[in-house]
Amino acid sequence: MESKYAIIGNSVAAVGAIEAIREIDKEGLITVVSDENVYNYSRPLISYYLGGKVEERNMYFRDKGFYERNNVKLILGKKAQRLDVNKHVVYLADETIIRFEKLLICTGGKPIVPNIEGLSEVREGVFSFTKFSDAKSMLSYIKLNGIKSAVVLGGGLIGLKAAEGLLARGLRVTIVELADRILPNTLDKEASEMLERALVGLGCSVLKGDTIIGVSTTDGVLKEVYLKSGRVIPSSLLVIAIGVRPNLDLIRGTSIGYDRGIIVDDQMQTNIAGIYAAGDVAQAKDFLTSMNSVLALWPVAFRQGKVAGFNMAGKETKYEGLFPMNSVEIAGIPTISFGLSNPQDGENYEVLVKKDGRVPLYRKIVLKDGRIVGGIFLGKIERTGIFVGLLKAGMDVSSFKEELLQDDFGFVVLPESYRKHMIVGEVIET
Repeated sequence: MESKYAIIGNSVAAVGAIEAIREIDKEGLITVVSDENVYNYSRPLISYYLGGKVEERNMYFRDKGFYERNNVKLILGKKAQRLDVNKHVVYLADETIIRFEKLLICTGGKPIVPNIEGLSEVREGVFSFTKFSDAKSMLSYIKLNGIKSAVVLGGGLIGLKAAEGLLARGLRVTIVELADRILPNTLDKEASEMLERALVGLGCSVLKGDTIIGVSTTDGVLKEVYLKSGRVIPSSLLVIAIGVRPNLDLIRGTSIGYDRGIIVDDQMQTNIAGIYAAGDVAQAKDFLTSMNSVLALWPVAFRQGKVAGFNMAGKETKYEGLFPMNSVEIAGIPTISFGLSNPQDGENYEVLVKKDGRVPLYRKIVLKDGRIVGGIFLGKIERTGIFVGLLKAGMDVSSFKEELLQDDFGFVVLPESYRKHMIVGEVIET
């Protein structure tokens, strides 16, 4: 099989690339290969599907006709097994051969599975939570076996969203987090405590500073979870959600450069001409540090896919870099964190905070040399886009920093020169 463009992976980075390519090249065949059996669904919605808040028909952010309209040959349920960078050939697991001119690797991330005694003996009851199929399998298991309780290992975004979905199904949920707080990479201690109180109010137990060291089974079915602290939790459902790492399987044994992820330049191209990477597998420019890093975020993947697609089709486009930004609702509390939201003690940062634990409400702005470099907004997130825009612009806010956290802060406070050139954020149309 020959294809002008080959894309390995079918999530949001692939969609961004397809749309960018078609802006420039209306005819060249695009072949998309995915080891999943479904169309381009919204990964952030899998917890809502698990919790019964979103039906399957509403999981997809492009309709089925998207591929046909864009002259895309879609191959589902088949894994890209091997890549020959010299011959420009991808070999699929079923021995299908795809010859390409330009290749985009957007294979995403793989769940990290810790070393837990007895885990290899479990045939039923242990799940990851990164794919639609994970949510479907978990829901089927719960209904078939009448599961009433669950343990979630990991108090990050993936773990909390899994817990929220399970709580919505009426399960008793225990979160086990090694750090001293939930969302340790996203929130500071005060904001984290506010969310934890809300989760506990929903009937969730949160065990911090602990982890799972072993499990036991009966006839291959999970029965108990053993914690480092010595605690034993009876449970037939365990969700492992301690994070993901870039899926580098396809490039193993090739000359494509990688570190934590596949290293790309400002056009999302690897060290091999004609081969690009985007999304959770790519190690690209970080806006704040100008260093290459992996940002496993939905909007970042979309933008990187767009940049890669433009360059694959011949329109030179630079990726200027983005920065960490998480927008999520946990236990009914909307929360946004962006940039460097939790600097370490002793570093030269100024921190502005406004809070009200009764509501809950928490607002935090981090400044360095008079410029916004990060923030946390919890409970009341209106106008967060203004602060993100100020960060992108690198504007010195020293002259009006006392007004930043006031309830009536808005564009009218900003210099007229800035208001005339408002930064418009990247949006994924759904």
